Amino acid sequence: MIAFVRGTVADVTLGSAVLEVGGVGLELVCTPHTLATLRIGSPATLPTSMVVREESLTLFGFLDEDEKSLFELLQTSSGVGPKLAQAMLAVLTPDELRRAVTAGDVPTLTRVPGIGQKGAQRIILELKDRIGVPLGGGVHRPRPAVPAEDAWRAQVHAGLVGLGWSGKEADHAVEAVAPDADTVSGAAPDVAALLRAALRTLSKA
Repeated sequence: MIAFVRGTVADVTLGSAVLEVGGVGLELVCTPHTLATLRIGSPATLPTSMVVREESLTLFGFLDEDEKSLFELLQTSSGVGPKLAQAMLAVLTPDELRRAVTAGDVPTLTRVPGIGQKGAQRIILELKDRIGVPLGGGVHRPRPAVPAEDAWRAQVHAGLVGLGWSGKEADHAVEAVAPDADTVSGAAPDVAALLRAALRTLSKA
């Protein structure tokens, strides 16, 4: 069990980050929110969760312990694996997930690709008494620093493909949210917000 990784950020791709620890590069699969907080050459500490399969060992990295704990809790629900749990955290913040589950908010959960009405109801039934209450108290995800011009397209597209959508589906979703990427007073597009919007577009398709 690897509880966390502390090291220098060696690389940041569209779906993962590489942290150099003692001369070894460890690749961590992360959501766009987490990746947006990392800078190549800077030190970073990420709580981690290792998923072991017969054919692979995958290390997932998170913004904080709360997100990590929720990632692991979500997988205790029937039909929720690491890929779907990560998709849930890519679309909704931990507190949004808690509110949706405790309130029995099926429509909010079905915004996540891969979760239908029955799946949402099952998650609510199995986790409602265990997921806890929203933390509140100003605990929010930091807004990511986003690239200039149209680089957001590549990031959103890669994020969608990494969450299981086909390249063609990702292309359509990117085009669907393109009008929302118009800059205001020179501000760069919010990639995380655009990714959420693209996921909502796909979940309605």
